[in-house]
Amino acid sequence: MQYFNLHTHSNSNQPDVVELVNQYPHEFTDLIATYSIGIHPWFIVDERIVSDLAILESKLREPGCLAVGECGLDKRIDISFLLQQTVFERQLLLAEQYQKPVVIHCVAAFQELIAIKKRLKITVPFLIHGYSKNEQLAKELVANGCYISFGKYLLRMPQLESVFCAIPNDLFFLETDTDEQTIQEVYELAAQYKGLSVAQIKALINTNFKTVFESQQITI
Repeated sequence: MQYFNLHTHSNSNQPDVVELVNQYPHEFTDLIATYSIGIHPWFIVDERIVSDLAILESKLREPGCLAVGECGLDKRIDISFLLQQTVFERQLLLAEQYQKPVVIHCVAAFQELIAIKKRLKITVPFLIHGYSKNEQLAKELVANGCYISFGKYLLRMPQLESVFCAIPNDLFFLETDTDEQTIQEVYELAAQYKGLSVAQIKALINTNFKTVFESQQITI
């Protein structure tokens, strides 16, 4: 059974790792086997939105595209929050149309995120990547149909142990994002925190992968 890295920005080409490599529409490369593709709120460019969305939709028809994202909302950047919401919502509607899960970037906008999910009646899974917040918010996200993915912050913030352990085993993923540490290291710490073996963590994530990506012909 292989490792699964829910979110990374680089392709490590390890034979025992399946990676969901983040791609941006304007920089897309077909050299990556399994990827997500989306318009990150940091990189919204007015004059490129239409073309980026067109590229995104075209790739959603390809077998290697497993998810939309990363996309989302970020209140700590200068880009208009209203524009961020508009671009995010258009991507969510495409995700719903093509039945793809969504890798979510969210900073200081979780209540807005939940409200949009409800208002648009989005049924595909939300995958909250790089989680670093408290247990109460994590439980609220889970209650609203979200999976929680842990990575570099789990390695750096010991206080996340209790948050991670509170997440049901059928609702979490692991990742590296832009971190130099390996997915194997993340799995080892996750296993330690959960009181399980790495093999057991692999089995749990394998089951979660099958649930979230069940319509796609990829196995781990």
